[in-house]
Amino acid sequence: MKKLIVFNLITLEGFFEGANHSIDWHQVDEEFNKFAIEQLNNADMLFFGRLTYELMAGYWSTPDGTNDDPVIANKMNTLPKIVFSKTMEKPEWENTKLIKENIIQEITTLKNQTGKDIYILGSAGLISSLIETNLIDEYRIMINPVVIGQGTPLFQNVKHQLRFSLREIKEFKSGNVLLFYETKRV
Repeated sequence: MKKLIVFNLITLEGFFEGANHSIDWHQVDEEFNKFAIEQLNNADMLFFGRLTYELMAGYWSTPDGTNDDPVIANKMNTLPKIVFSKTMEKPEWENTKLIKENIIQEITTLKNQTGKDIYILGSAGLISSLIETNLIDEYRIMINPVVIGQGTPLFQNVKHQLRFSLREIKEFKSGNVLLFYETKRV
């Protein structure tokens, strides 16, 4: 069975994006990129909500994305991707499937297959819609040592308390701290 893993960078105040979806505060360096490549090497598939999908596709499928980081761009472009959206008509990014309905059933089916893990990148809205389903197995939250004042919180619309078990901590020279949390099943 595959694990469904959330990976997000957040600010000290818990925002995963700033105003107007900005992520210019992300501290990305060689050490981060090495980790990102290792993580993508362990992925069978990527999940996105519509907005994150459009932002990722608008970068990684362009010459800018390829020139900035050809290894990560190659992985992002070639890995199978699913975008969950009720409003999107047709995904344009290569290797992408659109799912509009029966999201829980589709994810359950994909998780029950053999292979590497599935990652949700960004996509706070998708995470919020899944957070109480017990489908998410692990949260990898990278805290950037920055405060931006306004933005979108990672955890939205949570209806009751959730508990997690800290599995690992990884410190980066940049000051980023990556927390690996497993979902506590109740």
